[in-house]
Amino acid sequence: MRNIVVLLGLIVAVNCNAQIPTGYYDDAEGLTGEPLRDALEMIIDGHSSQSYGSLWTHMQSTDRKANGKVWDMYSTPEEGEQPAYEYTFVSDQCGNYSGEGSCYNREHSVPASWYNDASPTYTDLFHLYPTDGSTNGLRSNLPFGEVDNPSVTTSNGSKKGANTYPGYTGMVFEPIDEFKGDFARTYFYVVTRYMDNVASWNSSAFTGDNLSEWHANMLLEWHWNDPVSQKETERNNAVHDVQNNRNPYIDHPEWVDLIWASTSSVDEFGVNSLKLIVQDAHIEVEGNWETIELYSVDGRLLNASTKEENESIEVPTNQIVLIIVRSQNAVLTERYFLTK
Repeated sequence: MRNIVVLLGLIVAVNCNAQIPTGYYDDAEGLTGEPLRDALEMIIDGHSSQSYGSLWTHMQSTDRKANGKVWDMYSTPEEGEQPAYEYTFVSDQCGNYSGEGSCYNREHSVPASWYNDASPTYTDLFHLYPTDGSTNGLRSNLPFGEVDNPSVTTSNGSKKGANTYPGYTGMVFEPIDEFKGDFARTYFYVVTRYMDNVASWNSSAFTGDNLSEWHANMLLEWHWNDPVSQKETERNNAVHDVQNNRNPYIDHPEWVDLIWASTSSVDEFGVNSLKLIVQDAHIEVEGNWETIELYSVDGRLLNASTKEENESIEVPTNQIVLIIVRSQNAVLTERYFLTK
């Protein structure tokens, strides 16, 4: 007898760092869905808000590379590649910039104009990063997205252009794959920490007190494909030392799925005109779909097929998998654990 169970409580939580205070997450243990997000909001709320000017100093501990240079996710390239330039703390602070590589400033990865520069969001280090001033200006207040035909590509491969991720067609900014998970977990933190404020924000990235569906789906993929890095773990510790709160989705990345992945226990799921059916370990899709992809828990592509190929895909047993079905105007994302 088969048994399909959506990913709820099936991942063993592993603390990515040994510096989580004892009992810090006790009130969140065993919860899923909105009750979990509510509990986490209560835990991380009321952090020690910092002055905007002090962020220059704090970033010297939160965003320092091993070589002492500024860790700028808008200019640092994929692992193993050489950066076009690197910044030195203090001496390379902006000021004015004349182009990429001039100086670094303080980037609100959740743009401040969306919430009218309101405190304490405006100075919350969990979403502020040191970045190249010119690239920061290029991104402006655009949401993050995915771009096939960029109007501008920066030295590390970040792109600006029309969004091609289903659900939104406006202009967006796409960071490189190396840091997409970092930004995804940043947004999951923000929409938890400020869940009581988000409804008043002016952005296509949010709807009501939560992420917009298209944005949540995309960030789930980014989170899945770019797991928590040592950089994020160390930064989480450093920001905790400053603000006395943590990003729970770095400490417990499985909680992202427990809140934003489906909580249904049935084996049929739909979005727009797409319908995903898992039966006897076989995947079937109804609707005008284009591709199916299966990923492992560590982001490896397990299998893929296009409608033209018409190849049968099976869900592996006793393994957590991510199933992504794409059409021209929709993405259906589900996580499964299938046993027989």
